[in-house]
Amino acid sequence: MSNLHNTKISISEKNRAELIVLLNRSLASVSDLYLQLKHAHWNVKGLQFIALHKLFDEQAEEVESHVDTIAERVTALGGTALGTIQEVVKLSELKSFATNLFESKLVLEHLAHNFAILGELARNGVAEAEKYGDVATGDIYISLARFLDKNLWFLEAHLQK
Repeated sequence: MSNLHNTKISISEKNRAELIVLLNRSLASVSDLYLQLKHAHWNVKGLQFIALHKLFDEQAEEVESHVDTIAERVTALGGTALGTIQEVVKLSELKSFATNLFESKLVLEHLAHNFAILGELARNGVAEAEKYGDVATGDIYISLARFLDKNLWFLEAHLQK
């Protein structure tokens, strides 16, 4: 815990250290989702191309704002935001995106799966933040869960008949 930066935030150093670990795992997964959405945006193929091309780009823009919010919370708590590609690869809890995945239905299924995984992680993050007495971090996870659930609906709607 000695590698924490000083702050007057009224959360104990021990709790801040635990929150920073939690947030950095989330930072990796949310960063991974951003990169997967950009990959899908560039490479999706099929009859719904233009609609999905635009949807994935819009989702990526919104995800990017969550990446920044999470990273800034890590640093506000006195930690170091682990935002390198190496940390993303090491810590992400999402399913890898195969680089030979192009067909729109398969891309939608893959992304929907990862939105669902991350949504569950966000809901768990709310409970963890509350356990450490950090309502601000809990609020970040609530906002993230709301975004993920809404956008999971958008993805799943393309797959439903």
